Amino acid sequence: MLESYLLSNEQFTSRLRQVGEERYHDKHPYHIAMHEGKLTPVQLRAWIANRFYYQKNIPVKDALILSKLPSREDRREWIQRIIDHDGRDGSDGGIEAWIRLGEAAGIPRDEMLDERHVLPAVRFAVDAYVNFCRLEPWPIAVASSLTELFAPTLVSKRIGVFEQLYPWIRPEGLAYFQSRLTQAPRDADHGLSLVLRECRDRREQEQAIAALQFKCNVLWALLDALSLAFPVGDHDR
Repeated sequence: MLESYLLSNEQFTSRLRQVGEERYHDKHPYHIAMHEGKLTPVQLRAWIANRFYYQKNIPVKDALILSKLPSREDRREWIQRIIDHDGRDGSDGGIEAWIRLGEAAGIPRDEMLDERHVLPAVRFAVDAYVNFCRLEPWPIAVASSLTELFAPTLVSKRIGVFEQLYPWIRPEGLAYFQSRLTQAPRDADHGLSLVLRECRDRREQEQAIAALQFKCNVLWALLDALSLAFPVGDHDR
């Protein structure tokens, strides 16, 4: 039976990468418009402010996964993700860097922090992702984080896009993306190694693939919400 046929690591990795090729949010019309320089300042600020709700919850989901990791060796490596986003003495971290991106784009800090611009559908989707990581077995929760496999290339492109097509954003606001150029590949390698190690039968492999599809759907839903609230091509916004 298909369920009893264990995919090789190469086949399993290929299936995971195929999810990104088919479902990653860089293919969403709102994201495509952003990378073509077609978003108005209001639309781009809306993306920054709403994406912040996702960014601030990344260390929350990572803490939930951390609490379930069975070995100290895995916990020692995973905890770096929380430090990267929350920061510590001498390093402000990714959440602060995203707030500064908002400020560089003209969004006051208090408006980022009080979440007044966060759309209900965005909040619902992000909360669903956090709850997924809370409730699922930790290898499946880790698998949902493997959108990191697709992030480095996209982030590299985004830096150039913002510099060239949205020059009104002050350059110091791009520090978050620059830090992810090294963090995301490291995290992706670690996450993938855990999933390959822990998914020991075909059922678990398929669960991991479905978890990554779910995460891609979460990111897609964020852009769906923005598209409805701030239609691309509506230059009155």
